[in-house]
Amino acid sequence: MFGLGTTEIILILVVVLIFFGGKRIPEFARGLGRGIREFKDAASGIKNEIEKETSATEEKK
Repeated sequence: MFGLGTTEIILILVVVLIFFGGKRIPEFARGLGRGIREFKDAASGIKNEIEKETSATEEKK
């Protein structure tokens, strides 16, 4: 996993827990999840729009 060992991952998690505290981590995770979902929705919308335009172009031929 990105060249990180178990010890490094645990150390990073401990630092994050100390830095942000236990109450802020779930809020951060929810915000991250919402951002990822919005990105996927936007990417899907763009893909659908491109497919619609290409199919419309092929029908005109």
